[in-house]
Amino acid sequence: MAKPRKPKNEDPKTENSGALVHHQKLCLSIDMDKRLLYGYTELEIAVPEIGIVGLHAENLGIESVWVDGEPTEFEYYPNHQQQSEDENRWSSVDSPSSAADAAGSLYLSALEKELVPNLLINCCKPFKIDTEQQDQPISENGFPSSASKANQNVRLVRIDYWIEKAETGIHFKDNFLHTDNQIRRARCWFPCVDDHSQRCCYDLEFTVAHNLVAVSTGRLLYQVLSKDNPPRKTYVYKLDVPVAARWISLAVAPFSILPDHQFSFISHMCSLPNLSKMRYTVEFFHSAFSCYKDYLSVDFPFDSYKQVFIEPEMAVSSLSLGASMSIFSSQVLFDEKLIDQTIDARIKLAYALARQWFGVYITAEAPNDEWLLDGLAGFLTDFFIKKHLGNNEARYRRYKANCAVCKVDNSGATSLSCSASCKDLYGTQCIGLYGKIRSWKSVAVLQMLEKQMGPESFRRILQTIVSRAQDKSRSMKTISTKEFRHFANKVGNLERPFLKDFFPRWVGSCGCPVLRMGFSYNKRKNMVELAVLRGCTALQTSSTSVLDINPDTESRDGDTGWPGMMSIRVYELDGMYDHPILPMAGDSWQLLEIQCHSKLAARRFQKPKKGFRIDGSDDNGDVPSMDMRSSAESPLLWVRADPDMEYLADIHFNQPIQMWINQLEKDKDVIAQVQAIATLEASPQLSFSVVNALNNFLTDSKAFWRVRIEAAFALASSASKETDFGGLLHLVKFYKSRRFDPDIGLPKPNDFYDFAEYFVLEAIPHAVAMVRSSDKKSPREAIEFVLQLLKYNDNNGNPYSDVFWLAALVQSVGELEFGQQSILLLSSLLKHIDRLLQFDSLMPSYNGILTISCIRTLAQIALKLSGFVPLDRVYELVKPFRDVKAMWQVRIEACRALLDLEFHCKGIDAALLLFVKYVEEEPSLRGQLKLATHVMRLCQMRDGLDSNDGITSQALVSLLCLLEGRMAFKNVFLRHYLFCILQILARRPPTLHGVPRENRTLHLSLPEACNYQRNIFVLDPESKPLELPSSTQTFAQDLALTDGLRGAIDEAPNGAPCEVPKQAHVEALREAPLEVPPEAPDVVLTEVPQEAPMEAPNEFSKEADTVSNSHERKRTIKIKVKQSSATSRADTDNQMVERSIGRRTEMDHGASSSVSVDAPQRNFAETLSAGNQNIEEVNSWHDRGSRMTASIGSAKFLSDGDELVKELQCTADSSLVYSQPQPEDPSSSSIIQDYNIDADARRYASLQTLSAARLDGDSLGKEISVRGKEKQRGKDKKRKRDNHKGRQDDPEYLERKRLKKEKKRKEKEMAKRLSDVQKKPSVDLSNKKEEPGVNVARQRNAVESSGYNSKLEIKKTDTKPEAPEGTPGAPKIRIRIKNHILNKS
Repeated sequence: MAKPRKPKNEDPKTENSGALVHHQKLCLSIDMDKRLLYGYTELEIAVPEIGIVGLHAENLGIESVWVDGEPTEFEYYPNHQQQSEDENRWSSVDSPSSAADAAGSLYLSALEKELVPNLLINCCKPFKIDTEQQDQPISENGFPSSASKANQNVRLVRIDYWIEKAETGIHFKDNFLHTDNQIRRARCWFPCVDDHSQRCCYDLEFTVAHNLVAVSTGRLLYQVLSKDNPPRKTYVYKLDVPVAARWISLAVAPFSILPDHQFSFISHMCSLPNLSKMRYTVEFFHSAFSCYKDYLSVDFPFDSYKQVFIEPEMAVSSLSLGASMSIFSSQVLFDEKLIDQTIDARIKLAYALARQWFGVYITAEAPNDEWLLDGLAGFLTDFFIKKHLGNNEARYRRYKANCAVCKVDNSGATSLSCSASCKDLYGTQCIGLYGKIRSWKSVAVLQMLEKQMGPESFRRILQTIVSRAQDKSRSMKTISTKEFRHFANKVGNLERPFLKDFFPRWVGSCGCPVLRMGFSYNKRKNMVELAVLRGCTALQTSSTSVLDINPDTESRDGDTGWPGMMSIRVYELDGMYDHPILPMAGDSWQLLEIQCHSKLAARRFQKPKKGFRIDGSDDNGDVPSMDMRSSAESPLLWVRADPDMEYLADIHFNQPIQMWINQLEKDKDVIAQVQAIATLEASPQLSFSVVNALNNFLTDSKAFWRVRIEAAFALASSASKETDFGGLLHLVKFYKSRRFDPDIGLPKPNDFYDFAEYFVLEAIPHAVAMVRSSDKKSPREAIEFVLQLLKYNDNNGNPYSDVFWLAALVQSVGELEFGQQSILLLSSLLKHIDRLLQFDSLMPSYNGILTISCIRTLAQIALKLSGFVPLDRVYELVKPFRDVKAMWQVRIEACRALLDLEFHCKGIDAALLLFVKYVEEEPSLRGQLKLATHVMRLCQMRDGLDSNDGITSQALVSLLCLLEGRMAFKNVFLRHYLFCILQILARRPPTLHGVPRENRTLHLSLPEACNYQRNIFVLDPESKPLELPSSTQTFAQDLALTDGLRGAIDEAPNGAPCEVPKQAHVEALREAPLEVPPEAPDVVLTEVPQEAPMEAPNEFSKEADTVSNSHERKRTIKIKVKQSSATSRADTDNQMVERSIGRRTEMDHGASSSVSVDAPQRNFAETLSAGNQNIEEVNSWHDRGSRMTASIGSAKFLSDGDELVKELQCTADSSLVYSQPQPEDPSSSSIIQDYNIDADARRYASLQTLSAARLDGDSLGKEISVRGKEKQRGKDKKRKRDNHKGRQDDPEYLERKRLKKEKKRKEKEMAKRLSDVQKKPSVDLSNKKEEPGVNVARQRNAVESSGYNSKLEIKKTDTKPEAPEGTPGAPKIRIRIKNHILNKS
């Protein structure tokens, strides 16, 4: 029976946990000419007992603070102050590694200090809360009502302040002002509790010039025009929904307002020149709004919604969210003449609207739950794409996103919900590449749940979440991973065991499954035999910490795979059949059988009767001859794995080329088509049939245009001498058939009425430019084709703009590779590029896209032809575009081109110094961010090229100074990318995940900080400012970290013990004394008659298994391992594959064993301890070619005093797989199996290691006994006699029998030598300082002298006839552990 769920604590703060803001009022007057803001804010605060309220404020001038109308004392400590210029501060930075350490310490220190309140207000007398006031009525806004406020120490705090020449959080330019929602930057324009957990309602008043419009969050109540000269206007807003301070936004400008023509409470605003573009861009918006409203079945949570479009140079990012308000860059606006911008702009606007539901209105309960809101917003956006842009567009985008996640999701930085990737990353996990990957992965995880429970059930969950948030009786409008999991069980009807595995594996850890599949058709059984190799994208050294959703009831000890069952879809001659038979969890290797439904034999011998029509045509002409050719030996047309994208997995499927061609031509799913094209393109031997199939798909106008573009690029890569450049000919022929006049042989005027055909034809020149001949140069025909298109482009009579069309043509020139013969055409190409540059300077194109493509192409040509084109000439040509007056997109592209030239000509060091110079000169925040992104790519290119060019300390120190400077504080994205650049230079991952934290500041929450600061708060006006703890005081400790220690810390999950390397476990195992704990059972060691395989020492690097909860019971487990023979091997042919050696992440280069287990179900009185099952792990290490048989025959618990008997019999055949890498330990099996050591010594060493390992390592005191059992031996003899009946005349059997007798004779001689070995060991295996070869007798004495109730004895047992030579064999070991009941004291 499931435990009842604990009720959620609705009160966000306890009575002594710190200040709680109930309501906040913000009144500001804005002077645009002086770039000045002044005013006040009033906060209704429940003051804690300490009497001190801590707020966040930065960049503000605090004039006075009032509490309940009376002035009070306050202390203000700005966190970001200009660093002192100390020349010796960075003297220890002399390498990228030391610079990365310093960057990590700087970055962590800055993030930690931002968490601590720095405006401390004395709220007079502390007020004690009565213990009776626990259950308080809740008001509409989710906070204690006025009746309960009287029982709290609620104070009205007023802060008068001003902001002069604001630079952070709020931005001025000419007549424009706007705020951004950067992390922890709301404090830079009004005092607040800048924390996601603090939410309250707001009253907002903004006074501006009468010709300006102030747009803010909430509902506009009224406007007041003053009698000043000149008059000023005050805009009054009210926000009734509690939100965090981060979501308060403001934009002031002479906006043109466009009300939505469908919904009156939706408004769109932009500057007057962009009004026509905005009208066309947002004409679809009502459909997105209606789509979400119908899907969620509830009204919009806010009273109004505003979309504001500002100049791109002012925006920090393309989207800045606020409550009931979104601020976009006007770069997303477009008019009716543009085609390429439509899809991306609509998706961006739809995503911003979805974030209003999930992210602003409904927030995460904790940082670990932010993935859920991000995923729900992305899921809602995907639903809009599916409804209004088509199912093909939605599936294609989701497939590409899943592929990107599988490539990058290999470390703890991409784990969605665990402490190491959320709490200690301070919000930086949502920035950059890892933030995008986490967002895509969040959507993929939710879509997997939707596939499991069904679309309607998932829709009901979202409706439940939103309707619950709109319930006025609830104080918290939050959602947690635990609650969503509960909804998946109750509303989605998903079973608890599935969810118990799903959330920890997909949400709490990193990595995606990797499935490599291949199949063969069994003609006799008419079955498909599917072989599967499982793996994981997570790196072996990465920290795969697992989130424990409910620590009281759930735990996971390792990676056991992914829950669920994948479907295999088989397309046969008779139709399509789905087979959900592939489990996502299981052994590394698995073989599955799929029954075919088609009857191939009847079709093969059927002779078609041909009939001829009057016109001479054949009646059977509609038979798919290609399919019949591929089905000559099987009824299969093609096979697909996970056709509905039910799982986020990296699937590699192997099938014949003809089947991929069938899949491309016959399957209507865009994902199947993309997979087929990718496989055909990567085929090592391209045939004419592949080229023809790609060409047929390209020319099919009914196919999805994005997939047709991929077919075009696949044709370009297939063009080679072997295929007579068929791909190039097909591309040119296709383009000319659409765009050329057949009479004159020249391009026709542009005609873009068919949008799908427009996108495909736009990509053809780029694909043609990618064709390479045998000398890696572009064919002359390809260059002439591109030149002809540039020369004769004509857009007369076309209602649509050709700016993107021309930009694609120009960029295709940059992809060309010129040879000695084709270099003569370069001058003509450069003339046309120069003509386009001059034309664009006179009539600027949309967002300067044409000039940008020309600059990019010139830089590419200069780098490829540095011997022909002087770089100085290119530098002088590009440099004028860096002028401040130039369009910011053009200016940034010019900087990128110059950085590329500097990097390829002078190295990364010169490029870094130039980057620092450009960033300091760049006025726009978004431009700084794009430059940092580009330099990070250059650093990654250097890392990928394994370049060893040195980086001077000057460049490193410049980056560090930029990281701690004012510019990085203003732009949190720039600061993060600067940190990432320094990490990449040190060849580390660009993330805070895994950064050493030994010297970081103490993580203080808000109440802890208030308590800490109360102790040192001084009301004396002459008191010195408070010095907050900082981790940047001493960098010596950070820089002194060795690389080895840093690597160990990087791999360990935060908050989890750092796992000791395996070698350390082995060393500890060697030097540990051989002792038996008081609870240990009897140990009986039986002499092994032949060689036992040496278990791997690194097997014991796993966590020690816990002993059974009952310390009063002794158990006896008997494990019997027999020598396998040909008959025993034949008995296991039909058994299922169950377990393999090697961990999941090592399967690509580790050994695997097919293991067969036959286990009848038993009822146990109590469960076995985990340690009892490690005996199987000890014996799971085999040599190449070894074979060991085992089958779980019986396991039962008897009454008290009786012995517990468990017999296992298993078969592990590792002769057909790769061998595991042998450990480097001196006592490893590679040394034990050395042929220079005699067999007796090897046997004794193996026995000794097994004993020591079990006593010291895994069992922690479980006693092992190995001795014979006559009854079982008799059964085995009888079984063998029955199996050998009727084979007396078989020569092979007689030869095998003779070899067994010969081997038995040798065994007797070996047994005689073994007795000598017991007295005098001949090999030193432990490699200790004490005398080598501790014999078992000495171990027995040590055990007896310890006073434990244990015994250790050695016996000889008879051996059985063995398999003939050449048959892989394994030793016979019988281990018996007895279980007795001890008298309780």
